Amino acid sequence: MTTFIQLHLLTAYAPSNLNRDDLGRPKTAKMGNTDRLRISSQSLKRAWRTSDCFYQSLSDHIGVRSRRFARDWVYTAMIDNGVSEKIATASAIKIANQFGKVRNEKSPKDPLTNLEIEQLVHISSNEQQAIKQLVDVLISEKREPSDDEVKLLRKENSSIDIALFGRMLADSPAFNIEAACQVSHALGVSTVTIEDDFFTAVDDLNNNEVDAGSAHLGERGFASALFYTYVCISRDLLLENLNGDEALVEKTLKALTESASKVAPTGMQNSFASRAYTSYLLIEKGSQQPRSLAVAYFNPIRSQDMVNDAISRLEEQRDKFDKVYGQCADSRYVLNSETGEGTLSAALDFVAQK
Repeated sequence: MTTFIQLHLLTAYAPSNLNRDDLGRPKTAKMGNTDRLRISSQSLKRAWRTSDCFYQSLSDHIGVRSRRFARDWVYTAMIDNGVSEKIATASAIKIANQFGKVRNEKSPKDPLTNLEIEQLVHISSNEQQAIKQLVDVLISEKREPSDDEVKLLRKENSSIDIALFGRMLADSPAFNIEAACQVSHALGVSTVTIEDDFFTAVDDLNNNEVDAGSAHLGERGFASALFYTYVCISRDLLLENLNGDEALVEKTLKALTESASKVAPTGMQNSFASRAYTSYLLIEKGSQQPRSLAVAYFNPIRSQDMVNDAISRLEEQRDKFDKVYGQCADSRYVLNSETGEGTLSAALDFVAQK
């Protein structure tokens, strides 16, 4: 039976604008008929997979998500090493075509734009290495690649971010990878009102006797919330996606859990410095069908002790599900900064164990 690992996190962010909508305002969602502050799962996943927590121990196992890889890794590398523009261009297009449809703009401002593919593609560390090795050969022999040489997609995958979050290639579905990890949008446990910050910037060289006005006027939305985030990982699928490498699975689970507990999205951090560690982390492991505990917050919290009340609601909801459905997890670990229960190092050891 499939083993699932579920993370339930409560993280409080001070006034901030970590994840913006098309108008530049903090993202929100309706929940329980009230507005809640929201951080999208896409924003969270990018923050985690590009964090130091991932790179410190797993730098050789991280993919690259890009559509301009052919112009940077192929064309530029070949031009810098004395290969003709014609050969470099043809080589870049041939290699790019293996990963997606190449752009075909008639009059682009930047001619190299047509060396990019239409959509972002996640390229594994194995594929990055294969591209580099091929480009080195092409540079030394000053030629274009053959049709067999450009077959660079690999079913074998050692990139933890692709194993966790998946990959879809519309033109090459045989190389798709199903995500082993599902991440909810982080939602505030209380009702939110977006506030507006009117700000000015002053020119340091202004002569107040002549011009005392501001050099720039602006407006920025912000809000604060305690967020509930839910993460569900299929350990068996993660192991399959990483070619049965148990040691790499354990490192991946530790890196993901640490990142989810400590890493904040980067949106407007210079303006708000809203960095936070999670206040409460519940880890559940077992073969039972996964379930979120978000229902605990459909009635928004309205209290002076929001963190502890949110923890109480979460644990009460967990116990309610256990009572009516039976035990919903085989084992659990709790980290609670409010009571001092648990430690991050012990949580990481627990999440990595089979």
